Amino acid sequence: MKNVTAYRVIYGDTDRMGVAYYANYLRWFEIGRTEFMREAGVPYDRAERDGIFFPVTEVQCRYRRPALYDDLLRIETTVESLSRVALKFHYWIGLEADRATLASGWTKHACLNRDRKITRLPEPYARRLGTGQG
Repeated sequence: MKNVTAYRVIYGDTDRMGVAYYANYLRWFEIGRTEFMREAGVPYDRAERDGIFFPVTEVQCRYRRPALYDDLLRIETTVESLSRVALKFHYWIGLEADRATLASGWTKHACLNRDRKITRLPEPYARRLGTGQG
């Protein structure tokens, strides 16, 4: 499954030149991931109520072109891989108008329990995140 989320670059995302600050791409990755999980039927708040947490353990972002103030972005998010205790999301961020690539990257996440110990991803979560079916 692929989730597609739109986001418009706001003034607060940019510097004095109207260029989006580089760290905002990580926020946009999170927006895409949050919407992916919601669409898959396992939103963050439900996971946390169930005692499952997904901290980021690694991140990579490759920048191609800058996002500018008022650009309408398209954030595409997929699950790249899933194991018993971790998952990896892939992201593509581009302009909605012409699909020009602005950045792409990934985040890896551990699966932790309430005690912050590595735990097995529950089967219903693995199924929903692996197929994107809620």
